[in-house]
Amino acid sequence: MPDVRLASSQGRWVLLTTVLGSSMAMLDSTVVNVALPRIGRDLDADLAALQWTVNAYMLTLAGLILLGGSLGDRYGRRRIFVVGVVWFAAASLLCGLAPGVEVLVAARALQGIGGALLTPGSLALIQASFHPDDRARAVGLWSGFGGVGAAVGPFVGGWLVDGPGWRWVFLLNVPVALVCAPIAVRHVPESGDGTRHGRFDVLGAALGALALALVTYALIEAPQGSATVVVAAVAGVGAGVAFVWVERHRSDPMMPPDIFRSRQFTAVNLVTLCVYAAFGGFFFLAALQLQVVAGYSALGAGAALLPTTALMLLFSARSGALADRIGPRVPLTVGPLLCAGGMLLMLRVGPGAVYVSDVLPALLVLGLGMVTLVAPLTATVLGSVDTARAGLASGINNAAARAAGLVAVAALPLLAGMGEEAYRSASAFDAAFRRAMPICAGVLVVGAVVAFVTVRALPAGCRKPECLRHGSVVSPPLEGQGSRGRLGE
Repeated sequence: MPDVRLASSQGRWVLLTTVLGSSMAMLDSTVVNVALPRIGRDLDADLAALQWTVNAYMLTLAGLILLGGSLGDRYGRRRIFVVGVVWFAAASLLCGLAPGVEVLVAARALQGIGGALLTPGSLALIQASFHPDDRARAVGLWSGFGGVGAAVGPFVGGWLVDGPGWRWVFLLNVPVALVCAPIAVRHVPESGDGTRHGRFDVLGAALGALALALVTYALIEAPQGSATVVVAAVAGVGAGVAFVWVERHRSDPMMPPDIFRSRQFTAVNLVTLCVYAAFGGFFFLAALQLQVVAGYSALGAGAALLPTTALMLLFSARSGALADRIGPRVPLTVGPLLCAGGMLLMLRVGPGAVYVSDVLPALLVLGLGMVTLVAPLTATVLGSVDTARAGLASGINNAAARAAGLVAVAALPLLAGMGEEAYRSASAFDAAFRRAMPICAGVLVVGAVVAFVTVRALPAGCRKPECLRHGSVVSPPLEGQGSRGRLGE
């Protein structure tokens, strides 16, 4: 039984290292958007290169996060966490020193691998280390501090971009890792799952990542209209079909198909795809719109986006409690509709936009929508499967959200008619942004309809979320082993 007490010095060290590790990965999922215009100018990159700067990271993270959790169970959660932290820092250093956009994109892909190793391990280490009497409070502190990090991330990122330069957005991870890794080695107890002896589903993970990569490539490069794009699209669909076939025929698949026999689980993942596709597209374009069109500095754009994360951090726990009383159907219907309204209000943001009257109302409505839906979404995911598979269900849902954001960043500029040099022209980007926001709102409305038609009340006694506060805007909380069941089980 885990026996670390939160009030002990070891307990504080465990909490510190897990917060530092998870914050590294969480921040890089958001702050890079603020740096994109400066990266584009400094590296002479077109819009497709900026899309890949975001998507290379999300691609490897989404494709490998389930495998990362399983590696921690097998070989030791602390060991894999430390490997992930060191890997992430090394890739961040390469990002910061990248001489061109090609190296930057490759380094971002390597960063995603590190993120897939450390992200599942941060919460799992808390759940495996702390005494049961202290674990709920430890998880609450971990998620709260992580939310604060997510809230200040775009602000800090903007300050770095405007000050020492965009490269420091990545280089900042190196000293954080130099603090985090030694603390983990010295103070965090090792833990694992000695009952797991099956094979790793490396083939499944590789096929899933390949399918996402090929489809993403086809969407980003579609304006070129070349035969390569067609081949990539067909091959991506083929890899997706092969992934499904492999998962159906393996004895120990990464993503067991039978988990989707739960109609509620399938339905809430469809809602997740809609919601986080819209979020991914929105936050990619909004940071650019505020800088390219409205004339904000990187710091101004980062600070402008704070309300959404701040609202989630302050009120997500209360939203979860409300959903416990009234059920998830109403929040999962109303939340996406509020988010859709917020994105339509962003149409007011143009040249010379005034923050208080034009930007803030949209972000407040969007933030309220996110508060309304995120906690109930997580609870519904966990409550729609057997308790022993709740950790696996959360991992699948988290990966689905990241994959949805990945595809949205690739597809939305194409659907909005955004040219390769659009971000260099305020008028061209503004016109495309005004076409993109209704698309995002429409996807959210689809998610609301799916929730209203398919989501039902949760059964009594089902697994409840342990992460009550959440600040990430790119994915739902990743629940670990909890009191019963493990990520990847």
